[in-house]
Amino acid sequence: MHIEILINNVVITPSPRLSDPGVGALAEFTGSVRREENGQPIAALVYEAYQPMAETVMRRLLTELAAKHPCLAVRVQHRIGIVPVGEAAIHIAVQARHRAEAFALLAAFMDRLKQDVPIWKTDTLPA
Repeated sequence: MHIEILINNVVITPSPRLSDPGVGALAEFTGSVRREENGQPIAALVYEAYQPMAETVMRRLLTELAAKHPCLAVRVQHRIGIVPVGEAAIHIAVQARHRAEAFALLAAFMDRLKQDVPIWKTDTLPA
């Protein structure tokens, strides 16, 4: 499985479209910053990461999950720094032969991401 991981402060862009004729499914998830955090209005969230470890953990998780949910490629983009309301903090694209594998890997990865990967919301900027 091809794995691409980008952790930076660049605005997240959509992933490239399918070009491999073996791909039958593309499952994508985008997590955006909401206008409220803990019931309070905000203008942005601030994310920090221990990048080398975050990338290593993401790659390990994706490899483990692919053993159970075989997929062809995964692209993970996670933004760090200040992420304004309405902008994406994370985007994941999973390419697979069939939708069931793509959906399963995507869902399982998102569940593990928050508990295992050293990326944190460190602050909120008030609205």
